[in-house]
Amino acid sequence: MAGRVYSYIRFSDARQATGASTERQKAYAEKWAADHGLVLDAELSMRDEGLSAYHQKHVKQGALGVFLRAVEDGLVEPGSVLIVEGLDRLSRAEPIQAQGQLAGIVNAGITVVTPGDGKVYSRESLRKNPMDLIHSLIVMIRAHEESETKSKRVRDAIRRQCQGWIDGTYRGLIRYGKTPGWLQVVDGKWQLIPERAEAMKAAAAMFLRGLGTGAIAKRLYEAGMAVSDAVPTSTHMVRVFGNPALVGDKVMTLDGIEYVLRDYYPAVIDRDTQDEIKRQVEQRTKRQVKGDIPSLFTGMGLAFCGYCGAPVKAQNLTNTRRADGTITDGNRRVSCINVNRGSGCAVAGSCSVVPIERAITSFCSDMVNLRSLQAGDLTAGPRAELASAQAKQADVERKLERLTAALLDSVGAVPATFARRATELEAEQTDLKRQIESLERALAAAARADITGADEAWQAIAKGVHALEFDARMQARQLIADTFARIVVYHHSVEPEATPPGLIDVHLIAKGGTGRMLRIDKKGNWVSAEDQDPAGAHAEAAASAARPWRFPRPA
Repeated sequence: MAGRVYSYIRFSDARQATGASTERQKAYAEKWAADHGLVLDAELSMRDEGLSAYHQKHVKQGALGVFLRAVEDGLVEPGSVLIVEGLDRLSRAEPIQAQGQLAGIVNAGITVVTPGDGKVYSRESLRKNPMDLIHSLIVMIRAHEESETKSKRVRDAIRRQCQGWIDGTYRGLIRYGKTPGWLQVVDGKWQLIPERAEAMKAAAAMFLRGLGTGAIAKRLYEAGMAVSDAVPTSTHMVRVFGNPALVGDKVMTLDGIEYVLRDYYPAVIDRDTQDEIKRQVEQRTKRQVKGDIPSLFTGMGLAFCGYCGAPVKAQNLTNTRRADGTITDGNRRVSCINVNRGSGCAVAGSCSVVPIERAITSFCSDMVNLRSLQAGDLTAGPRAELASAQAKQADVERKLERLTAALLDSVGAVPATFARRATELEAEQTDLKRQIESLERALAAAARADITGADEAWQAIAKGVHALEFDARMQARQLIADTFARIVVYHHSVEPEATPPGLIDVHLIAKGGTGRMLRIDKKGNWVSAEDQDPAGAHAEAAASAARPWRFPRPA
């Protein structure tokens, strides 16, 4: 079978397609095919409009990339012809890369024809006229230099615009980077796309109520809502929640310099809301929820066994549901993981999680109790962690400065150990920067913590929590994570030998450091309660985490 003729047309600006060039190139391809007795493949004639050959987008994202892969896979027959107006349409990459692409096509037995200068590149023609290789290289060098010069001018112009925005002397559009999916330009100004902005606000509200990004994406999809052209997904929602454009900022990096353009876009949510979302995203990555009955307090690094200090876990025996789909209280359990692993907690067994959930819900539905938890300094923990991280960052920066000075003073080749250590310190510096940003958000959240109305919020969701409603339990789970630093469970009470059976002790330690020991019965009713100041609460928490079992096993 004879080879075919393929036409490739590319414009870096899609507006160029409105001229006569497209028709001219198509006509040339048709004539070439007719003159040489070949068939013009109309289906695989290729167009890349608005894709840059300098940045290789036409290869990475466009039709040329598909053609090159087809050549590599042997799907384009030897003897075929590729017609492209000029080699600068084929590539504007670095000359060695551009010539490699041309060589790959020609070595596959395909002829490249450039009607703009009347050149034909094939293995046979290049053997006869090797100077054509030099000609092609000169064309590629010129094309690359033109694009590089243009790119530098564009970057310089954008850099001036960015600095002008920061200085307050420029308020126009800056054409750089992707446009957020919920925004559009109308009459030269950014405007929110109303339905997408509403979807974004709804997503943020659902997240702050405790729903995960997967559940949010599903609900948006079912409601026919989206924040961009993309179908909502969990990963997409995580990226969107962290996008500075949500609060109106445009962040861009040019030649290694970061520019933060405050209030460049119309904001969808305020900065405090996004900070809170980011804080919760960081928390939730460590505590994914499984199943359709989210646990209120396990799986978050908060709940521990009072007897051995190991984490406790919840288990729902869903294979024993009632006919109406509900689960009996006794089939929703909480136990020490050492018991499950068989590694031997001092007090074996488990208890129903239901009375503990009822006791915590009842406790948090009372404003007097919640105010007692705020007696401690909520900012003390975040402030101490932030100070520690900042001290580490300063130490890393000093080490980098000393290492840089040593590298500048060194003669000859840089020792490999120096270069490796510099890379390690730079990575550590980046990690610490992220950690400090996270701790600053946590400190800000603690500083503005206000429990006004928190009792009403708990009362509103309490019924749904006990009815095993997913949304209510997710909201309660987040409220517990925001309120408590540690929850210690004694499923047979603190002193099993000296306590009547059926009693459970739960030690609640708030983030402010205050605590309360609750003794509850099997129905979740309080038998007794004892408040603790921060010093006593921390001492008891430390003891529960480290104590060897000090009471005999119950019979």
